[in-house]
Amino acid sequence: MEEVEILCDRIIILDKGKIIAAGTSDELKKKAKIEEKITVEVNGLEEKYVEQIRNLENVDCVSYDNNILLITYKAGKNNLVSIMDYMKNESIKYNKIFSERPTLNDVFLELTGKELRD
Repeated sequence: MEEVEILCDRIIILDKGKIIAAGTSDELKKKAKIEEKITVEVNGLEEKYVEQIRNLENVDCVSYDNNILLITYKAGKNNLVSIMDYMKNESIKYNKIFSERPTLNDVFLELTGKELRD
């Protein structure tokens, strides 16, 4: 998918032989309604914090597994600053944190509900 994003001007996403989306990389990313993904490596995060994060502004989805907190945002700017401020205010210590824009892989998963396969 990384090569597709670099090389192609227009992209079609097929699922079971049917076109489910078409457009430029940016157009497809807008259809997926994912603005940003933030990944935080944090040890032993209590469930109450995961629930509180779910209720923060612009948060679409939150998962916490194997000490990795994954937060998807549907909109907004300064989401990284917002989550860092929240963690500081709650005295939650983390090892790593990074933000990324959605990839075509994320778009495929969002639109089809399935992982990319060969």
